[in-house]
Amino acid sequence: MKLIDIYKLAVKKGIGKDPRSIQEIKKDLDSEKKEYRKLKGVDKRAFDKERLTNPYADTRILCGDENADIKNIMVGIDMEGPEILTADRLNERGRPIDLVMAHHPEGAAWARFYDVMRLQVAMLKKFGIPEEVGKDLLKERMGEVERAVAPANHTRSVDIAKALGIAFMCIHTPADNHVASYLQKMFDKRKPAKLSQVVAMLKNIPEYADGLKKNAGPRILIGEPDKRCGRVFVDMTGGTEGSKKVFARLSQAGVGTIVAMHLSEEHFKHAKGEHINVVIAGHIASDTLGLNLLLDEMEKVDDINIVPCSGFMRVKR
Repeated sequence: MKLIDIYKLAVKKGIGKDPRSIQEIKKDLDSEKKEYRKLKGVDKRAFDKERLTNPYADTRILCGDENADIKNIMVGIDMEGPEILTADRLNERGRPIDLVMAHHPEGAAWARFYDVMRLQVAMLKKFGIPEEVGKDLLKERMGEVERAVAPANHTRSVDIAKALGIAFMCIHTPADNHVASYLQKMFDKRKPAKLSQVVAMLKNIPEYADGLKKNAGPRILIGEPDKRCGRVFVDMTGGTEGSKKVFARLSQAGVGTIVAMHLSEEHFKHAKGEHINVVIAGHIASDTLGLNLLLDEMEKVDDINIVPCSGFMRVKR
């Protein structure tokens, strides 16, 4: 596949697993188009036109020839300076790397990744939280994340890749959509009764079994193994953690257990106060599962060689 084809396929498959409907995504893209039409001068020239067709601000080709043929891809969770230099060394040693693919966003995709948090409104809506309430809860949190990201030196790794002539891209929310959809369907179908069963189901997935060996696997953060889990909400997409105030609403909506990649200390305190069970599946293991599901889709289109790196382990299904 060409680099542009990999990018477009990732976006397409991400949309296919998105908690929003096609109509909701189209509405968001139409809003971007309206914003673009209003701009003038330097603001219009600086506008990222990918926003007009790609609903994921955290998924971009960061550098490289879009029409380059891609066969060998180094894939990892965090792909920064050291990993890009590793790709360059492998090229020197005769092990070709055509593309470095990161999961976590870098460059311009990192600078604006908070924008994808808007899809959390659709996630909450599916669990009975009204859209307007979801928007109000999310607005404050998006501002917090935007302010936290703003001071960073976003382009460090991208500049290294450019200097070395290495194609570089990141795929975040499309992969996260895959893991969230995969696990939610599993729990909805099998309907575990106790927290111990939730954890056991996760441990039977290869990526989480591997995480367990590395002391980063599934565990109960809030609750006890024999406690009834009730309705399970998989919270693994939408950029990063949502509002700390959402736990009260989820409890009122009948959610008994949240299965998440990770949980900050502040979010932990709020969840505990609302008596919601929390199972931490594991951050890197969850990211790995999402990437693997997406790479399976890519391999249906063309034969590509994956070189795992930076916490990623390739598992085919």
